[in-house]
Formats: sequence, structure tokens, C-alpha cells
Amino acid sequence: MGFERVPVAASALVMTASAAAAGASLDSPRVLVACALAGLIAAAFGWASLTRLARQPKPLPADPLPPPRPDLDAALEHAPLALWRLTAGAPPLALNAAARRLIAPGRAAEPAALLALLEADPGRRVVTLPTEHGQERAVLAVSALTVQGQPWRLAALAPIESELETEALAAWRQLVQVLTHEIMNSLTPIASLASSAPALLAAGEHEELEAALATLARRAAHLQAFVERYRSVSQPPAPTLADTPLLPLLQAVQRLVAPAWEAAGGRVELSVEPESLALRTDAAQLEQVLINLAQNALQACAGRPAPELQIEARLSRGARLRLTVTDNGPGVAPGLESRIFTPFFTTREGGSGVGLAVVRQLVHGLGGTVRHAKRPGGGACFILTF
Repeated sequence: MGFERVPVAASALVMTASAAAAGASLDSPRVLVACALAGLIAAAFGWASLTRLARQPKPLPADPLPPPRPDLDAALEHAPLALWRLTAGAPPLALNAAARRLIAPGRAAEPAALLALLEADPGRRVVTLPTEHGQERAVLAVSALTVQGQPWRLAALAPIESELETEALAAWRQLVQVLTHEIMNSLTPIASLASSAPALLAAGEHEELEAALATLARRAAHLQAFVERYRSVSQPPAPTLADTPLLPLLQAVQRLVAPAWEAAGGRVELSVEPESLALRTDAAQLEQVLINLAQNALQACAGRPAPELQIEARLSRGARLRLTVTDNGPGVAPGLESRIFTPFFTTREGGSGVGLAVVRQLVHGLGGTVRHAKRPGGGACFILTF
């Protein structure tokens, strides 16, 4: 751009010199005319140069400096998840230290088999890793994205074997405590009465012996019923899946449970949006799940002036179906949220503690999940997602 300005500067210089020469030669007409012509020519040349400069595109302003950002490379290198980049026609590329450690000698028994697990469709799933310490479970998440016009995928792998073992041990410990409590409540009086029966027989205490035998029979029946409930939790029936419209199914559940709620002075509300929602499921098992939740809610709302049950069906993010069962009862007591699905755990006098355990077993068998969520206005809320 500097060279384009030279003609303009030269024209200005010539005009200045012409003006100075004319001022010095006022008594010479010929010199004055020559200076005037030279000035006019310089002015015309300068005007033409200025016109060309005006027509030239202006330079774009320099891009501002990008704002400072943290060292992403260092953060990626030390991320706790093992990350790989997957591109078509190329082997998986480890992006950080966790990924390299996972396939290094002494960790993966078969690195090729481990890398083959990464070639999965986008989504989340639990996989089993072949390591030198045995089979370990991990969560694999694969995302599809486009970088600079090139399609590739990002795979994240998080081993969870130790966390699952801890959770499993805690669940077994709770289950054993409940089983021991329930069984000992029956076996202790059975053993006591069985040991005292011969003495009652020898003493001729026939009435007391009959009472003892009746108690033995009652406790044995209770223990048998307990074993049957345990079997219902530990051995859920296999589902028979079929495309099922939700509105008729939920209306049938409403007709079944509404009389008990109305007798308690309450009501059951139903909402399905859109009404054409359908789910591939076992209709009988899903119906049993909703009935169990409705019965639990009614028992929790006992004594409330206007108990209310709401059953809603909606599509959530990711085109997943969400069934929500809520009530206006007291809700789950703080600190018990993680225990309510444990088999035989109950806070209600005379409760069996299998209702929610059966619900979770059936929902998982149908390919869904069930969670308890806190309601801002109180009450219990159970969310089933398929």
C-alpha cells in the first residue's frame, strides 16, 4: 500500500515547487504560465492517484488475540477416563495416559480384544475387559462427531469393577441382615416350642401342647410364605414382549386401583401425551409394576385427607419413554432412598418388603430402569424409563 501513495506524494511535491517558483517569478509572465501548467498537470495526476487509492479494498483488521485458555492437552493427558479416537480405516488412537496404560503389558491380557470392544455403535453400555487380573467390567461410551469436516468417533472407557464389587457387597450385606432377621424371628420360637413339646406331653398338659403345636404351625406357615416371597424376587418370570399401546394399559390400571383410592377419599389421575404412545413390553408385567407402585402409594398416604395418585407417560430426551408415578404422601424418609429397593426391607409394620424389589426386578427384565426422585412439594415419585 505504501508504493501506491508515491504518485500522490510526488504530485504534491510538484505542486508545491510550482507554487514556490511562481511566487519567485511574479515579474516573468512566461515563467508564471509554465509554473501554472506544471501545477495543473501535477494536480490532475495526484487526483487520478487518489481515485485509484480510494477504489482499492481496505485491509481487514487484524484478528484479536484469542482469550487465554487452560492447557487442554495437559488436562486431556491426565483425564481419569481412557480416551480413544476412532477413524474409519485406522486403528484406535489412544489420546491420554489412561488409555495407554489400559493396553500396556501387565494390564490387558489381549490388547487386540480390548481395542475390538471400542468398535461399537454410539451409546453407553457395560462391557467386560480381558485383563491379566481376570475379567473386569467397565462402562464404554462412544460418541459420533465431525472434526474439520472429517467424521470420527470418541470412545471413553471407565473401569468400574471395584465400584460394582463394593456395591454388590453392600447389597448382599443388607440382604443377609434382612434374611437373618426374618428367618430367626420364625426359627427361634419354633426351636423353643419344639424343645418344650415333649415335656408338655409327658406332663399331660394337652391344652398347652395344642397351643404350642398351633404356634409351630403358624410360624412354619409364615416361614413358608417368606420363602415364596423370596422366590418371587430371586426368580422373576421371563417377559413376553409385544407392541403395547400405553393409553389402554394405563386406563386398565386406573380402573383396578381407583376404587381403593376413592374409598380412602382420594383419586387417581392419568395423563398420556401423545395418546398414541406405545411400548414394546410385557403388558401383564408392566401392569403388575404399576399396581404395586399404586398400592405402596395408597399405604403411604393412609390417613391423608385427600390422597392423590398421578400416573403420567411422556417422551423424554433421546426419544425414551418415561412413566412417572407420584403421590402426595409423606414420601421416603431421608437416608432411606438407597435402601427402599433392597428385598425385604420395610419401614411399615407388617410389611413384606418385596413390593419395590419385585418392581425393580420386573422393570429391569423389561429393559428399563426405575428410580426414586424427590418432589419439590413432597410425596414420593418413581420414574420408570424405557
